[in-house]
Order: sequence, then structure tokens, then C-alpha cells
Amino acid sequence: MGRVYLVGAGPGDPELLTLKAVKVISRADVILYDRLVSEEVLGFAPENCTFVYVGKEDGKHTLPQERINELLLRYAKTYENVVRLKGGDPFIFGRGGEEILYLATYGIPCEVIPGISSVYAVPAGAGIPITFRGIASSFAVVTGHEATGKEKRVRWEAFRDVDTLVILMGVKNRQKIARALIKAGRKSSEPVAFVEKGTTPEQRVTLSNLGDVATDPPSVSPPAVMVVGEVVKLQPALSVAMGGLVCVSSKKSSPTYP
Repeated sequence: MGRVYLVGAGPGDPELLTLKAVKVISRADVILYDRLVSEEVLGFAPENCTFVYVGKEDGKHTLPQERINELLLRYAKTYENVVRLKGGDPFIFGRGGEEILYLATYGIPCEVIPGISSVYAVPAGAGIPITFRGIASSFAVVTGHEATGKEKRVRWEAFRDVDTLVILMGVKNRQKIARALIKAGRKSSEPVAFVEKGTTPEQRVTLSNLGDVATDPPSVSPPAVMVVGEVVKLQPALSVAMGGLVCVSSKKSSPTYP
């Protein structure tokens, strides 16, 4: 019987893998990997490694979660080192806990290798600090994937007074999210940033505000992180200090903040 390693692949840049992640990947017998895991990350695996794609995209699952669980169990009974490779961190919207609990019922030993999460790494790489002295001393993270049809599970009013709100998987529902946040009490003038393909050479930052996103949302493609809060105002100056980043505004020539 082998061991299953749940490994966080980080936010996108392969150089943001942890040393332990590289070590585990480099000795993997089989890797079950998600959509956001790049070829560069998979390149750390040995030549004889077996790769199994189990990614999910916009509600379309290559395999249902139950089948992924079964595959992990089957490979753990056959191989010594089984790696479940997930974008970001396996315990942040990654179903890592579910997979470990399933394997535990069969006595399969597991180990979690945390990854650098897009929650903070993507905004940071785009010049957006999620906390800043005198501006933001609190932040919250929420999934935007459940915004449609599952309003009771995402209580937007709970985030009314959070200084910085980081929303993952919210591109498709960005207009509904903005409307829900305004309805919950956040100002329509509040700055918003979308960071597409963060920490990669294709990174793009779009600046807007809640009101514009609610009425005429900018064009944004997944994967992207949505950041709401006054810290977004710091992005233009910080991006210059960081060497310049690709940054566009939404419908207006430039976003205006009070």
C-alpha cells in the first residue's frame, strides 16, 4: 500500500512551488492533477510517472469527485507514491479535506503539502496588498462559484464591513456578486480589481468599481481573482514601483475613486 500526497501547486508561477512540493513531485509514481496545474509544474515529475487529468472547468467535470476518490484509492493500492496535485492550496476550495476523509476510511496514509494560495499571492503579484496600515486591517475570502442558486450558503451581508474582500472563482458571476455586495451595504464607488492569470507572463489587471461591475461588467476571463476594497487604489503606484504591470480599466478611460 502506498501513500497519497495532496500537494498545492501554487498560484501559477512554477517558481512559487515549495521545496517540499518539488521533492514530492520528483518522486511521484502517478500524479492526478487539476486544470490549473501547468506543464512546467508537471515537468518536475520523473520520466516514468503516470499522469491522470481530473480537472474541472466552469461546472464541467472531467470526472465526478466520487470517481476521483476511487482513482486515488486504486492507485494507492498499486503505487508507492501517489500525488494529488491541486492549484493553489489543497485545503482552500480544493476538496482536499474530502479526499483525505475518503481515503482514511480505507486506511490509506495521507500527507498534505500546503501550497501558496492565489488568495494572497495573485493580488500581491499584481501590486495589490490585501492589508495596508491605515487602510485595511481585515480581509475575507469567499467563493464566487456558489453565487448563483446558492445564496443561502454565501451570506454577502456578512462581508459588508470587511476591509478587503477576495473572491475566487467569481468571474462568471461577477455582475451578480457586485449587485449582492451593494445590496448588502458596500458602496457602489468601492474599487474593484480583477487579476487574470496571476503570477504568470499572461497576467492582466482590470480596475473598476462595484457600481460599474454591477451595471456593465468588464470583460474578464478565468482564471481570475476579484479583489474589492480601498487597497485597490494602491495598485497603480505599486505596479510602477514593481516594474510595471499590464493594467486596463473597465468601460471608462480610467476608473475614478472618491
